[in-house]
Amino acid sequence: MGKLSGITVVDLTQFFPGPAMTGMMADHGARVIKVEPPAGDPVRAMAPFENGHSVWFANLNRGKEAVTLDLKTDEGKARLWDLIAGADVFAESFRPGVMARLGFDFAAVRAANPRIIYCSISAFGQDGPLAHHPAHDVAVEALAGFLSVNDGPDGTPVIPAVPAADMGAGLTALSAVLMALIGRERTGSGDYLDIAMFDAMLPWCVHMASGAIAGGEAPRSATQRSLGGSAFYQVYETADGRHVVLGGREEKFARNLLRALGREDLLASAMAEAGEGQAPAIAFLRETFLTRTRDEWMHWMEAIDVAFAPVLDFREAFDQPHVAHRGLLVEADGRHHIAPPIRFSGESWAAGPVPDPERFGP
Repeated sequence: MGKLSGITVVDLTQFFPGPAMTGMMADHGARVIKVEPPAGDPVRAMAPFENGHSVWFANLNRGKEAVTLDLKTDEGKARLWDLIAGADVFAESFRPGVMARLGFDFAAVRAANPRIIYCSISAFGQDGPLAHHPAHDVAVEALAGFLSVNDGPDGTPVIPAVPAADMGAGLTALSAVLMALIGRERTGSGDYLDIAMFDAMLPWCVHMASGAIAGGEAPRSATQRSLGGSAFYQVYETADGRHVVLGGREEKFARNLLRALGREDLLASAMAEAGEGQAPAIAFLRETFLTRTRDEWMHWMEAIDVAFAPVLDFREAFDQPHVAHRGLLVEADGRHHIAPPIRFSGESWAAGPVPDPERFGP
């Protein structure tokens, strides 16, 4: 049971954005029928594994049903049409044109089920100069400008840890599908959603690329307030080779820390425009943080109201008491799952079973 109980989703998506979107729907009660090719979703083979399933696959596909269909055969197509007839949502993530070649483009699917919400998720959308360009997350981030500011101290771009284009597309697709379902209640008609990873990323840059948005210069990390050009939005190394961050540029935080360190005279530097004016405060804080270990700074900062955090690895992050208190990492059927971030009062949540490939139909 859940907010989406009674909604049926036919899910042809693979890898990350689509399964993340339909996974969130399954977590909240939707019936999601995952349609896989004979070889299965490639993520099934992605290590590491826990109790017989890829951890990645299990976390995105728990609670779904699964069926193997060869859509190049008449039998496979017939079975998919049967599923479409009873569906509310149809999701696919093939390259533009593939669904039309298979005979399942929006026009054909709408003719069979006028109430269906048809969601296509792709790298660059169904039309435009980049529509047929092959890409996963990092290539989309590169073409959207984000990789240019995901750089090291020497200015060289590095591979981002967060698949922002993947997750941005999944969240955007979820929002669009839910809006379309609400709209269908008013109109009685389905809709078509062309969700592009590229499109979904661009709104995320307004805080750092305002100049470029307005037709001016592109941001550079060393002179941008949230990318490394500010003392109080910065990563600092500690005496043990670990790192801490200051993550809040408000004057009250800067004043509190600099006063505690006996250098309130640097407040003007800490509040200056990002870049050269911030250099004195950054230099002092770099030198200062090298005088204690990461954990010593954690203890010292407890008495000071400042936006400070240690840089944790994922093992440390998942082992935090806060994660346990919030119930964010749960075990089910001998597997570990990250709980959904959306949870409603009065509703309980439990990780649904992972669809087993041995149970797939022919």
